[in-house]
Amino acid sequence: MSRLINLKFIRRLKPTIWLGHGAVTGTLSSCAGERGLLRWNSSRPPFDFKSTFISVDSPAPKWSLGDGLPCEISQWNEVISNSKRRTWDLSNAEDMKNSYRLLTSAIVPRPIAFVSTLSAEGQPNLAPFRFVVSDNPPMVSVSFSLSTRRPKNTRNNIVATKEFTISIISEPFAEAANATSVGCPADKDEWIISGLTKENSTVVKPSFVRESAIGMECELYSFQDITPSTSSEPSTTVVLGLIKKIHVRESVLNEDGVTVNPAKLRPIARLGGTTYARLLEGFDLPRPSWKAIKDEYPNLARKSRS
Repeated sequence: MSRLINLKFIRRLKPTIWLGHGAVTGTLSSCAGERGLLRWNSSRPPFDFKSTFISVDSPAPKWSLGDGLPCEISQWNEVISNSKRRTWDLSNAEDMKNSYRLLTSAIVPRPIAFVSTLSAEGQPNLAPFRFVVSDNPPMVSVSFSLSTRRPKNTRNNIVATKEFTISIISEPFAEAANATSVGCPADKDEWIISGLTKENSTVVKPSFVRESAIGMECELYSFQDITPSTSSEPSTTVVLGLIKKIHVRESVLNEDGVTVNPAKLRPIARLGGTTYARLLEGFDLPRPSWKAIKDEYPNLARKSRS
């Protein structure tokens, strides 16, 4: 059950959306006053901020080369692997109607971050997006769904000014991040809606988010408008940005001073629909060496044919 509640009457609640207050953790108190509205998911357990990332064993520590699906994980075979497949033909217009909901719930989890831009006239814009990175050259990829009814201000700003920043989103300001996804007019400022704080960049004009532990300053490398076969108008723009500088809070770094500790960063990810995810467990799987396993390969090949 989801109810919309005026904060005038609320003194202690766990918030899921709190506009205009930036990064806030814990319960609401009387200092909230009458500012804004709160959406309260009253039927769900409260968010446990004490839970944090831990390392655990891999799913099948006794797995050996050629084992395939481990027999001890029989439930996956019984419930998932043996169920029927449903197929969507994405060259078919009828099936394409469900492509967004299907793909965004299937390709998960997806990392998300703020993208901060300025328009050619200097109007700031802040919005959350999924993204992909590469390291050499250091690049970030962001895609935008295009609509004639609702222009993507972030996309237009990047193409016009060739600059943007990326700020990683962490649990404490998830609600503030979600608020910046509002479809407001181009002359309105999502920074004000979120209550988050601007931090000046050093080589590009758009600010990054001070509350974020990781900020990246980026320049447009290239962009590609993609047109589906059923239309003459582009439906998607893919942007590649060159990461010029990355700023990381020392408090989230591991002892090596280079890698980021996920327990301290507390990143969130997108799933399907309006669902977000936390990163609470991880396991290590060293990459196998061909030199170490090549003598076993002939036996594995014979076993697979038998």
